[in-house]
Amino acid sequence: MFLENAKKAGSIEVICGSMFSGKTEELIRRLKRAQFANQKVEIYKPAVDVRYSEDQVVSHDLHSIPSTPIDSPASMLLLSSDVEVVGIDEAQFFDETLIEVAQKLANRGIRVIIAGLDQDFSGKPFGPIPALMAVAEDVQKVHAICVKCGCLANHSHRLSKSEKLVVLGEKDIYEPLCRHCYNAAIKAETAR
Repeated sequence: MFLENAKKAGSIEVICGSMFSGKTEELIRRLKRAQFANQKVEIYKPAVDVRYSEDQVVSHDLHSIPSTPIDSPASMLLLSSDVEVVGIDEAQFFDETLIEVAQKLANRGIRVIIAGLDQDFSGKPFGPIPALMAVAEDVQKVHAICVKCGCLANHSHRLSKSEKLVVLGEKDIYEPLCRHCYNAAIKAETAR
């Protein structure tokens, strides 16, 4: 029923969670299913995200799908009229205008699938993701596994000392931690 209504009325789906939780993997899975169904799909990512590729959305498991790197969410509004599905990866790197753009696309009857971190390295809501979760028809929170204890991880713990909000990196800079292990790590860092 949800997918029938989504096709007619447009929709916003958000896939969120910590680093290494499978957000991009799930985004790619949904987009490839739409392509298999012969739907016209457009995929976007922030131009700043060049970790694996400049023009592909790539998961940590190295699954990929072609994408268009953009600097501003407004670029998505220049879509051809026959687009049925829009995928957006690493949405936390876009500014708050992404919320309005996603709403406009959904109002045009487009299925908008968005993946991004819901929290930054300090555990605070990250970028436009929390507001997108509020306006979405569907939200899926995915989890990594805590590298310390094996419980479900909800936090992206930064291993470097940088206080900058955006630091691109992988396992060399971030590790997924559960609430307990994250709080213990923060406590140990502040005690130093």
